[in-house]
Amino acid sequence: MQDGLKNPIMTHLCNQEETGNMASPFSFKLPSIPTFRRPPNLVYSVNEVPPPSALAILTAQHVVTALAFVAYALAIAQIGGLDPTATRQMVTASILAMAVGTFLQAWGGGVGSGSVLVHIPSPLIISTAGMVVAQYGIGGMVLVGLVHGVVALLAANVVPLLRTVLTPAVAGVVICLAGISLITPSIEHVSGLATQAHIVSTHVIIGLSTLGVIIGLSVWGSHYGKLFALLAGLVTGLVLSAVFNEISGAESLAHTPLFSLPHIVADIPAVDAGVLIAVGILALLSQLDTFGSVVLMHKMSDADWRRPNMKLVSGGMRSDALAILSTTFLGAQPTSTSSANVALCHISRSTSRSIGIVAALLLAVCALLPKVAVALTLVPTPVIGAIGVYAAAYLIVSGLELITSRALDARGIFMVGLAFIVGMGIMFMPELAETVPESLEFMVSNGIVMGGITAILLNLLFRLGSAQRVSRKLDPENDIPLSEQVINFVESQGAHWNARRDVIARAASAALEAIEALLATDNRKPLAIEGSFDEHNFDISIVHQGAPLSRPAHAQPMPADLLDLDDDAYLKALDQALANASHGMLNQLADKTTTGVNPDDTSWLNLHFDH
Repeated sequence: MQDGLKNPIMTHLCNQEETGNMASPFSFKLPSIPTFRRPPNLVYSVNEVPPPSALAILTAQHVVTALAFVAYALAIAQIGGLDPTATRQMVTASILAMAVGTFLQAWGGGVGSGSVLVHIPSPLIISTAGMVVAQYGIGGMVLVGLVHGVVALLAANVVPLLRTVLTPAVAGVVICLAGISLITPSIEHVSGLATQAHIVSTHVIIGLSTLGVIIGLSVWGSHYGKLFALLAGLVTGLVLSAVFNEISGAESLAHTPLFSLPHIVADIPAVDAGVLIAVGILALLSQLDTFGSVVLMHKMSDADWRRPNMKLVSGGMRSDALAILSTTFLGAQPTSTSSANVALCHISRSTSRSIGIVAALLLAVCALLPKVAVALTLVPTPVIGAIGVYAAAYLIVSGLELITSRALDARGIFMVGLAFIVGMGIMFMPELAETVPESLEFMVSNGIVMGGITAILLNLLFRLGSAQRVSRKLDPENDIPLSEQVINFVESQGAHWNARRDVIARAASAALEAIEALLATDNRKPLAIEGSFDEHNFDISIVHQGAPLSRPAHAQPMPADLLDLDDDAYLKALDQALANASHGMLNQLADKTTTGVNPDDTSWLNLHFDH
């Protein structure tokens, strides 16, 4: 760590493992969540509470980043042609929904994921919601929110049953496509091509300077520099924007009241059933984004991460639903988790739930102060673009890490590859969406959604005929050496089951050691090798002739006079030493080793590995 750890509070926080909730500056205690082993690169982990000064600045970064995305709600209002009063109502209600969702996510306890997942207005719903508002007014948003919230709540209750469907590879595809989708708009914002027909040099200077400060402090900064890299980048971008006179729209503040309370929307129209079905499909697909965000935050917070924790994923989706349902009668835009804020957690190396709680409270205050919210939406596009570039890089690499954490056979390769082709094909060729029926155009035009659906469907298809327990005969007379037969079996089956690479490597080494231990004894000929897998357990069993392999509790020491023994005693002592070495290796490589006898008088040696 850097010099910042000379602070005794920091040293205490950063050196201990998480075992439960730590002392909190709040008067209440956060509900417990699954215990994670603290990653060494984190500055503040899930249940650690930063000092007040650090907590304030980290929270401010998240709030500023999230409020910049209020532009999504403004986009719906513009598409729908809402007047200023209705627009302020939607913006106020949407920020309040962001506050509720962020609070529930950090709170955990079954109603959230127990992590810093800041909510923003959902970008996936913009075009559909804009059409609803244009036709039915702000009252149409009430029904949009109701359908969206109910579907998310149903998904939260179903997702724990989908562990075999929503695998790390599927999550990796969704996360990676989310990063790729940010490339074009981010570069357009940085270059000025989003608003001009040519590259704007001042935009490039502002964007690259902002990105340079963020990357520079994240990579080479001190302890505190890493914490506040994004805030420093934002300040740099704002200062340069002011110098180049790139901050515009401040006149809108004059027409915005200082304080405002949201009110219930009374006029709720009858919306066409087909539109509501479309909203329901979008709501279901948007949960893929929540799934990916929860997985990323869990992976970032747990040094022993192995697979998606479906209870946390379910809690994350439940908080989405409750945030939407609690504010829908105020005319709020449905919210979703923010990938940019996930990237901010990565920049600052801080995943403390306290940050989420305070951020939620600040968002609630901003919901009552429209001037603050509108002012924050005036952040220049080159600055937002620079943040998007960092978020894209982080999401792409994180998605690839999830995909490559598991071994892939031909099925996995085609699942990942075809999902990328579909998702990226739609992103690069948006005209493809124009060839489908109008009712499907909103879904087909989203590369993240289509790539995620493709990954899920192919994963289900390729699982057909895939046995979870496989046996293969071992033939010492085969041209392929026995050791190679064993390694090929373990590696091919491990890849077929998409098992973790490190577990496959340990299993292959242990199985090879077991074969050598059997061959080193008399009358113990290996006959077959079996494997089984169920996502939590990876087992390799070797069937052999003769009695079960003895497993001494303690290795017998080598005789002190080994070199003085006669030939028979020397060979016997050497065989015992080799057996002890094999047993020791097996105990080190496998999490559990058991032996037994089959009904046909053959024996078995089972090597169990926690997965």
